[in-house]
Amino acid sequence: MHDVEKQLKQFLQQSAYMAQGAIVTDLDGTVLQEEGGKARIAVPVEAALNELYGLGRPVILNTLRFPLNVIRTLGHDWHRLAREQPIPLVSMKGSQIGFVKTSDHKGLIFEELAAFPLAPSEIEEILAGVEDLLAGGIRDLLVFSYPRDWRVGEFIWTPVAEAVPFIKGKYTSASSVIAVELEKLRQRLLDDEICMMFLLIKIAEDKLMAYQHTKPSSFFTHTNVDKLSGALQLTTRLGVDLAHSVGAGDTEMDRFLKGVGLAVQVGEGALEYHGLLQTIRVKHVLELGEILLRLAELQKTLMK
Repeated sequence: MHDVEKQLKQFLQQSAYMAQGAIVTDLDGTVLQEEGGKARIAVPVEAALNELYGLGRPVILNTLRFPLNVIRTLGHDWHRLAREQPIPLVSMKGSQIGFVKTSDHKGLIFEELAAFPLAPSEIEEILAGVEDLLAGGIRDLLVFSYPRDWRVGEFIWTPVAEAVPFIKGKYTSASSVIAVELEKLRQRLLDDEICMMFLLIKIAEDKLMAYQHTKPSSFFTHTNVDKLSGALQLTTRLGVDLAHSVGAGDTEMDRFLKGVGLAVQVGEGALEYHGLLQTIRVKHVLELGEILLRLAELQKTLMK
């Protein structure tokens, strides 16, 4: 912990975090813990964030989750933690940014600042891969779609009508599960603005390699849209500097870690992304809580 203390102090000395920075964090695997099948904010992280919120720096959520899911699963808890102030959100791998906030008589809502939907040609390319798989006799696949209209949420397509009840039971976050012809799915997607798509295929890896899409699960966003681009878009609008911020994440999708001043990598696997000034590795979310709490303590000391 001595080295971590040194890195935190160096970061605060080298950066303008206290005037221009923010906390940018992934959710799942980073600050959330699973308890009884439900995700909740880890207690040490909640305690640390409570201190950080009191010091006035913005806390930005940067997640694969879609806005409606964020609101339903942890929105109210996080909103209380944020002193009921709007929560800056980078959602769906950077493809939509905005705020989770209160609205008269409607509870929590999402207010969009910007969105970067898939181009029609990109949707066509994804569906061409799906068509290729179906032509090869592969039907154990799902297409998840996330429209720009946050109120719609998530919808899932399956080529097997008989599987709809099972899929509805398994993916309870989905607003709808459909099993229409592929052409009808194509038309529905092209008629809408789709921010992100997710293709889930259950097939042996050796057989999958013969097809156009070679990953069992793939997230698709518009070209050059990811968690880093989304973080840059949102921090610019908030008037804070990503390069003077603290970031925390746990997977290769958390590319915003390469754009922050202090990157905290959470988990056993070392990521290739390093902070511009400092990089700290921790094995567990509980350790992340300790680091964020110490950051708050050091900030208080410097403010005296």
